[in-house]
Formats: sequence, structure tokens, C-alpha cells
Amino acid sequence: MSSEDDEDLPSINLNVSEGRNYLWAKTKKAFTYIYDKYRNDYDWFLKADDDTYVVMENLRMMLLAHSPDEPIHFGAKLKLFVKQGYMSGGSGYVLSRSALKKFVTEAVPNKKICRDGHDGSEDVEIGKCLENVGVKFSREILWVQNPGYGNTQNIHSNEEKIVVPSSEYAIAFHYVNANMMYVLEYLIYELKPFGVNRYLRINENESILHTAYRIAWQNRGPDDAFM
Repeated sequence: MSSEDDEDLPSINLNVSEGRNYLWAKTKKAFTYIYDKYRNDYDWFLKADDDTYVVMENLRMMLLAHSPDEPIHFGAKLKLFVKQGYMSGGSGYVLSRSALKKFVTEAVPNKKICRDGHDGSEDVEIGKCLENVGVKFSREILWVQNPGYGNTQNIHSNEEKIVVPSSEYAIAFHYVNANMMYVLEYLIYELKPFGVNRYLRINENESILHTAYRIAWQNRGPDDAFM
């Protein structure tokens, strides 16, 4: 989603000015465009920045344990500003088909529960809007802000910290520059340590769906997992 059309990417012109100050307006228009064009074609809708690397296979596996008809929101949950927290916009977040519908048809048109205009932090504002229309926020802990930061990092100028539990099924990494994109691609899909079995281990008599439920449960954190 962009401020101009480009068939080679492809990108969509949303008629929104460029710049961080217009991300909230771009996000609202982007999801409205997606809802109008594709709401019946897909179950889940992923928003990510262009410096985000997403392991799509792990994302699909996690989503197997959930229904797109449930109004739910996934991402790196931060316990700031919003009662049930909000999902960090940088590392990406996912809306179910039901959550998308609630956001576009119930939240955005109502200026009393969803901020009008272009001002505001995009991830905080969509968190408020979704909370106000009853969308559930997940407690999955598979999103990582930056693969180079380790387990603890400063994410705000006021020294708020986020603890990022490690997971062998991590989904997304933020602040990934162009060179690191290629490094991650190589490490995840090409590098094969001799003698290490990296295939998904499925217990005897356990289906892939049951495996997805088990992994999702193992990677759930308490409400205060991210502080």
C-alpha cells in the first residue's frame, strides 16, 4: 500500500501522503481497500512493514489452531496505552476475517471509538479501535522485534522494555535491513547443519492440526508476558 501505483511491485495508491505521520490514515485506507476487494477470498490478513521478515510457514501453522470467524488479533503484544495491550505495528500483526470486518464496518466509521484523521500512532490507534469493537487480542509470543537484540530490548525513548521469549517457531522479525533479509533467507531455508533434524516433530497419533494446537499452547504467555 503506497502513495502511488506501481504495477511491478505491485503497489496501490491510497491517496495518502507519505511519512510516518500519515501511517494511521494509510492503515485505515489499506484495510478498507482490502475489505472491499478481498474479504471473501481470504481468512487472515497480515500487515507488515517493509523491514519485516515473516516466516510464512510458521504463521500458517499458528493460525491452524484458530478460526477466521473469531474476531481475533495476533502480533507482538505490548502492555501500554490500551487496556488489553496492543500489537506492535513494526513486526507485523494479523487480523482474522471477522476482526477485519469489525474494524472496517464498526470501528472506522465511528469517530467516538476510533480516531479520525491521520494523526496518531498506527499500532496504538488500531489497538484501541479493535478493543472498542470487542476484538480479542492473542497472547501468542512468536513475534520478535529484532533478531539482533537478543531477549531484551529498549523500544521506547522512556526505556520501556519488552522481553522476547525465544521460540523455535518464531514468526516475524522487525528492523531487518536488505542484507539481513538475505541472511535470514539463507539461515532459515538453505543452511542444513549435518545431523540435525529440523522437520516438524509430530507425535504418534497426532494430526498436524493437533500439533498446531500444542505449539500454540506452549507459546502462549501470561497477560503480563510483555511489559
